[in-house]
Amino acid sequence: MLAYSTYSEAGGVGKTTTAANLAVAHARAGLKPLVVPLDPQDGDLSRLFGVDEDRTEPVDNLVRHMIRRPKGDFGDLVRTVEGVDVVPEHNMLSDVGEYLQREKDQAEAMGEAFGVHAQLLRVLREAGVPDEYDVLICDPPATEGPHLYNAIHATRSLVIPVEPSAKGRAAVEGLEALVAGLEEQLEVDVGVLAAVPIGFKNTRDQQTILGEIEYDIPEVIGERASLMEGCWMQQCSAFRYVREFRDRTRDYEVETLAQFDRIARHLEAAVGIEAPNPPEPGDLDHGVLSA
Repeated sequence: MLAYSTYSEAGGVGKTTTAANLAVAHARAGLKPLVVPLDPQDGDLSRLFGVDEDRTEPVDNLVRHMIRRPKGDFGDLVRTVEGVDVVPEHNMLSDVGEYLQREKDQAEAMGEAFGVHAQLLRVLREAGVPDEYDVLICDPPATEGPHLYNAIHATRSLVIPVEPSAKGRAAVEGLEALVAGLEEQLEVDVGVLAAVPIGFKNTRDQQTILGEIEYDIPEVIGERASLMEGCWMQQCSAFRYVREFRDRTRDYEVETLAQFDRIARHLEAAVGIEAPNPPEPGDLDHGVLSA
């Protein structure tokens, strides 16, 4: 199983759109992906895919499963969109740290162990996710805390969207220390599968910054603000947006889709997964997935 979290210390670098488009790229190739977004903010992956209508309702949700108080089966949480299974975010995520700490206190009072950073992994294992799915993608917030720690404990690998700027350089420079700290705190090995520069304009400074990144860079994505804003407006992936909502084909946008396809193949190859039906990169007619 391929498992990774999209993560960057810097906000606004396209972390969520990267997770969504890679998930669709995996699905286009015939794999079965599950996406677990963990960002308590409203502008999250559930919103992007249009499956967040129950986030304020008193319904079963992932947090209830993490604190061992589910109202139903894990599978009942899952929504499918564009061939991707998604566990929608819920407002309870805003207070997940408090919920987990209360459960830990109660467990310890009963003489039981309760690892606050291992509960997502427990939920996924008990639900049979490693056997049912080919790909697991977690999309935690940029800030450190229980959302991020549970995501990394569950996936053990990172895909890092990078802003090719001084801000992005600082985020990458701090990543090694962050990974080392996470490994020590969580007592797991954490690897970086790829860095994905986004918003590249091919300036001299940006070229220098890219040359300093020590992680694999399978693709460098250019400035695509209009495309990504369109995805949020229409609540869909870039693949669906270009196919259904653009009035004409723009070659540079099709090339961006091809890049997501190629990044997905790179990640799959990193763990020895061969997709059963990979498309020609950027082929809009391959494996068309409905909303």
